[in-house]
Amino acid sequence: MRTAHYITIAIAIALTALIYWGGNTVPPLKKQPAEMQRPSAGGQAAQGPNTVKPASADSLIAASKKQLPKTVADTVHSIENELTAIRDSSRMAAVFGRLAKVYEHAKAMGPAGYYNGLEAKLENSEKKLTFAGQFFLQLMESESSPSVQAWEAGEAAVLFERSLKINADNEDTKLGLATAYIEGTGEPMRGVQILLAITHEKPDDVPANMLLGRMSIQSGQFDKAIGRFETVLRSEPKNKEALFFLAQAYEGKGDKAKAIQLFEECKKLVDDPSFSAEIDQKINSLK
Repeated sequence: MRTAHYITIAIAIALTALIYWGGNTVPPLKKQPAEMQRPSAGGQAAQGPNTVKPASADSLIAASKKQLPKTVADTVHSIENELTAIRDSSRMAAVFGRLAKVYEHAKAMGPAGYYNGLEAKLENSEKKLTFAGQFFLQLMESESSPSVQAWEAGEAAVLFERSLKINADNEDTKLGLATAYIEGTGEPMRGVQILLAITHEKPDDVPANMLLGRMSIQSGQFDKAIGRFETVLRSEPKNKEALFFLAQAYEGKGDKAKAIQLFEECKKLVDDPSFSAEIDQKINSLK
């Protein structure tokens, strides 16, 4: 298992902490080794709600077209010409799907996601809407431009919202929507409310408690984080991510002995040399 799986989500929640947890009275986490944390877009931990103006689909598509090989650009142009003559939404959806595949094959993932989304919206299929939303979440993971990331988050949120209108009980879709709100739209409290609603109905819900626990670490609310991760570990005693984050929470709280104990347990469960090396470095810094 790769160490990247144990990286904290850099969440824009400074405002969220003030609203939801009543203010951050604990110093922020010290910076962890690079292999043990996942930075937000651009490599910097987000410090508050995203206020960056989202990029536009038109500008992204125009920029992508300039990078396409001539044969691919000609194919795109031909398909776009087809669209101008189509009035039937079902036929239009299929053409959007073709455009998405052309862009994806050319590694132009932003336009590919955009046309996947258009196809999903026209078909109004829960499965396709959710897939298209997840596609944008994956793009957000590696996006270096804050404005493009904000656009991707907004697109994901719209798609997940439409999917939930079809099936309001799909927890995976709720989690995807919460992630989009928290990580990119500048509306972290909307994401928090979704997660809290899930845990209100299912107090032991693992994914929702994991996200809330990570957010608690980012806001310096370590006791809250400890409670969340302990809840997860009661259901899944060998959950490596929960154990890792629980160790971080105890470290942030100042309980170095407990943090070292948990890091050692996590190291044994992961059993990966590169991860073990990072953990050993972390443990040595705590002694």
